[in-house]
Amino acid sequence: MEHRLVTHIEKALGWDGPGSAGTAFARGRLTDPELPARLLTPYKLLDLVKRRHLANPQLRCYAEGDEIHPSAFLSTNVNRRRQAVSQADMASLGRILNAGGTVVLDHVDFFDPTLEVACRALGWWSGELTSANAYLAAGETDGFHLHWDDHEVIAVQLSGEKSWEVRGPSRPAPMYRDAERNHTPSEEVLWKGTMRTGDVMHIPRGYWHTATRLGSGENGHSLHVTFGFTKRTGVTWLNFLSDTARADEMFRRDLEGAEEAGHEALTGRLGALAAGYSPQRYLNDLRAGTPPARHMPYVSALGRPHGVAAITEFAPSIVRSGDTVLVCGGGKRLTFHKRAEAGLRTLLSGHPVHLDGADEAIVELADLLISEGLCEPLTEESSSGYTGLVTPVTCSKRPPTSV
Repeated sequence: MEHRLVTHIEKALGWDGPGSAGTAFARGRLTDPELPARLLTPYKLLDLVKRRHLANPQLRCYAEGDEIHPSAFLSTNVNRRRQAVSQADMASLGRILNAGGTVVLDHVDFFDPTLEVACRALGWWSGELTSANAYLAAGETDGFHLHWDDHEVIAVQLSGEKSWEVRGPSRPAPMYRDAERNHTPSEEVLWKGTMRTGDVMHIPRGYWHTATRLGSGENGHSLHVTFGFTKRTGVTWLNFLSDTARADEMFRRDLEGAEEAGHEALTGRLGALAAGYSPQRYLNDLRAGTPPARHMPYVSALGRPHGVAAITEFAPSIVRSGDTVLVCGGGKRLTFHKRAEAGLRTLLSGHPVHLDGADEAIVELADLLISEGLCEPLTEESSSGYTGLVTPVTCSKRPPTSV
């Protein structure tokens, strides 16, 4: 999938692919001035909040660097069927922002098609599950205290400005669940300055950082979005091997009373398991076996869709072997005749595919991929997430073959 945001992030940070993610702090500027507002605006964020049932901690508010109790901005309403739903009190959110506060919406990609597609594109690019959080601050407001994240962060300033300080790590490759605490910030300041509309920044896992609007003016604001993705580690691989070992009776036996020979047997069996399941094989199988987070089904009574798009979390693998084509992705392994290869590569490209006027074989193939959960029908709303960001593909009937 070729997505405008991914292309411009690479240009801004001087990257050639995702290999640089996680290696060092980087900062740059998007060369497309229209891209930030295309992704999200302050009023669009508030509109998303207004129309959703939300609860804490997905929706959070801060003032003077401290979190505000949810009762100050969330209300529980009872509908006519006496069902209680939690939603934002928009008047209270307005007061918090006008008094110099910050509103945070986690996983905003679940509510907005543009950011949903952007996260999918970044997932295909990075090979890791990606989500987006949005941060809206107004006036003279402090941000989060100095902290570090257990995942990679790409921050894009979408509107206004905010001042940041980024420091190096105080513990190499820290983890959320770790062997040691990591509470002492590093003294090494890598960068201190202001992010303005269109600026982009990569903060590797474990790097300390803080952001604030103190001193930026009472009439200003800031909207930035962070794209976060957690990379797999050696510990992740070991956890996988541990789960895989449950299939072997030897690993299920009691350790109590095991002799030295038993230890040697376990060591040998563990070594064989690790040798046969390399980290790269684990990553490939993990990505191919991950089902889509959400999927719109094909309902025949509604008629055939006018377009489709692939919705797997990672790019599907399409491998030709003799007269067959094997597709692995979205938790499925599907085998097709080689005649379907061209259609599969188009439909599973990540680009929106318009089917009006397409061959019946392509339409049937699209129906099958929808039913298998690798693609979903395009609606007006979901199509808007691609508009101007991912080039659409139109499948039309082939011209008649000349005799």
